[in-house]
Amino acid sequence: MLQAIRDGSLLLIESTSSQVNQFGGYTGQTPAQFVAFVKELAARIGLPADRIVLGGDHLGPNVWRSEEPASAMQKAAELVRDYVLAGYTKIHLDASMHLAGDPADPHQPLAEEIVSARAAELCGAAEEAHAKLDGAIPVPLYVIGTEVPIPGGELSDSCAPEITRAEDALRTIEIARRLFESRGLQSAWQRVIALVVQPGVEFGDAKVIPYRPEGTLELARLAETQWHGVFEAHSTDYQTPAALGEMVRDHFAILKVGPWLTFAFREAVYALAAIEEEWLGTRKDVIPSRIRESLEGAMLARPEYWKSYYHGDDDELRFARKYSLSDRVRYYWPEPGVAAALQRLLDNLTTYPPPPSLLSQYMPNQAARVLAKELSNKPDDLIRNKILEVVHHYSVACGMGDLQ
Repeated sequence: MLQAIRDGSLLLIESTSSQVNQFGGYTGQTPAQFVAFVKELAARIGLPADRIVLGGDHLGPNVWRSEEPASAMQKAAELVRDYVLAGYTKIHLDASMHLAGDPADPHQPLAEEIVSARAAELCGAAEEAHAKLDGAIPVPLYVIGTEVPIPGGELSDSCAPEITRAEDALRTIEIARRLFESRGLQSAWQRVIALVVQPGVEFGDAKVIPYRPEGTLELARLAETQWHGVFEAHSTDYQTPAALGEMVRDHFAILKVGPWLTFAFREAVYALAAIEEEWLGTRKDVIPSRIRESLEGAMLARPEYWKSYYHGDDDELRFARKYSLSDRVRYYWPEPGVAAALQRLLDNLTTYPPPPSLLSQYMPNQAARVLAKELSNKPDDLIRNKILEVVHHYSVACGMGDLQ
């Protein structure tokens, strides 16, 4: 939001079907509640609500894939309707997952005909929901397709993911168009703005697969000659600013980022924790936050968010819990003990601001801005500025500002 204010731009915020759904998702929020939450945050910092675009990511039966198709699709249709009625206007329809009882090999991709037929069914539900809004909210824009890896970035080996072939992308588009139109969704098809494809980028615990423009030449040509939309790229975290710019140039015009932002947040908190230890560690009148120990304790007490993702011996697991690029620690910040420790860290460094020399040791970029009077020495502002370093890369890639 701060970057959007700085740029005078729109801000796209998305929630997935597992995070936010009609049953609350793992955030405990329904679509309407999430919209209210976002608008409250925007009002608090002065970003007009009409500058926010809300998107639903991977909307489909994924949450209910253990159920029979009829039951799973009924819930998925309700999910999509709730998103549209809540005011989401960018809808990613993803029915690529196998459902219980599907007559197909679960280890092979689901047939395109089934995927597109189910996506068209969900599109119909979205259109019906929007018709009830009496024009109060713009018509939905749709995204189809899915990326090869699971959402969130989970590189399992040293090989780069296979780039989507142009002929496969074109087949997806053609099958989807035919099945949308067979349901009378010609108007909706014209609002399919993007296709999710795999551009060959991915990241894992300690490795980033960089974007290689030479591998996507055929996809770029497809976007220029045979497709009225653009491509959407997931798991673009940790790409270089130059690579992000190349992706936009090559028609990957929607770039998803998530764990990189929370990784930057964790970096900033750990830097402040080190500053706290150096600056205040021997003071008798200060209770240390012990935020790093609190996080480690929470992760060990509730390992379900990281145990199936991190592998290795005890030392490797200890390192991954703190420093993995997958950043599974992001699930633990709301834990009451962790939240209390973080607040104590912020309070300590607000009461006793560190000197520039110490700030420079652990947060040199922020220290330079503090000395130039471009940034306050308050811990909240230091954390936000650290995250803005990442968001700024995406802003530049999309043509807003430069790298200075």
